[in-house]
Amino acid sequence: MTRIAAVHGSLAAHRHTQREITDMVARICLPPGADRHVLDRIHENAQVHTRHAVLPLERYPELDGLGAANDVFIRAATDLGTEAVRGALRTAGLRSADVDLLMFTSVTGMAAPSIDARLVGRLGLRPDVKRLPVFGLGCVAGAAGLARLHDYLLGWPDHVAVLLSVELCSLTFQRNDATPANLVATGLFGDGAAALVAVGERRATKAGPEVVATRSRMYPDTECVMGWDIRSSGFKVVLDAAIPDVVRRYLADDVRGFLEEHGLKPKDVAHWVCHPGGPKVLEAVAEALSLPEGALDVTWRSLAEVGNLSSSSVLYVLRDTLEQRRPEPGTPGLLMAMGPGFCCELVLLRW
Repeated sequence: MTRIAAVHGSLAAHRHTQREITDMVARICLPPGADRHVLDRIHENAQVHTRHAVLPLERYPELDGLGAANDVFIRAATDLGTEAVRGALRTAGLRSADVDLLMFTSVTGMAAPSIDARLVGRLGLRPDVKRLPVFGLGCVAGAAGLARLHDYLLGWPDHVAVLLSVELCSLTFQRNDATPANLVATGLFGDGAAALVAVGERRATKAGPEVVATRSRMYPDTECVMGWDIRSSGFKVVLDAAIPDVVRRYLADDVRGFLEEHGLKPKDVAHWVCHPGGPKVLEAVAEALSLPEGALDVTWRSLAEVGNLSSSSVLYVLRDTLEQRRPEPGTPGLLMAMGPGFCCELVLLRW
């Protein structure tokens, strides 16, 4: 048995309205004198009100290629990651020396030594702490990371494990790129970090939900619907308009089959902790699962307030569910996210 002891979020320093970010994108992405009607419509339809950015908006035109953006990523990810892990450990009532495993995930920057290695001394972690840096899972990594922490803690029930996600999506926005995929990404994604502390059965507390089971699912012939084309200019986003159709085709059978193995149906799920992939994806999730009105309200609110934070987002939705809609003890919840592969990760919780 694994229990979630704490979740803490740390947002990038610069908060902006969607309109302010749209104006910046128009300056750096559209050709001079171009009609910005399509850009304005895409950003308005994202249903994002505010987002956080790691740099002041006037600094983004200065980022010249992958190297410059990645240098910013390393510095900022180390700072935000430190803040997020410290906050989560404080909430859990644990010390840095208690941590046995630190898993780090991001898809918006690269580092060697990895960000988790750079945090060992800064956080005061033990020199024998286990580390696991993960790159490439994208938006699904918040759910997949929690699932892998659960796997680890089943084997080490007296251990403490931390999942740290840092995503600085604004550093991937492509200058001079007016393609629909780039315009959608610049209207949807934000910058932030989240840390989750989980404990094994022998250290379990009643401070948070229990992880009951997990399920991973890869979908056939979907490798090219989401991801990056990595170029000298940076991470160029791949976002296929077919993603909502993939959700409608596969998600319901996966969720129902997973729940049935534990004697449950979708109507039994008290709280849906869903990654805010974007309006069309959330509409597809609600439609596929026939969710009641309001089932994804926490997710929609997170999308509006901070945008899509890639792998960090589902952890923010989990945090907000725990803080704003504390479920009744003993009731089931389902945490889920989707990402490059194309894939889905499901985590069954008991509050």
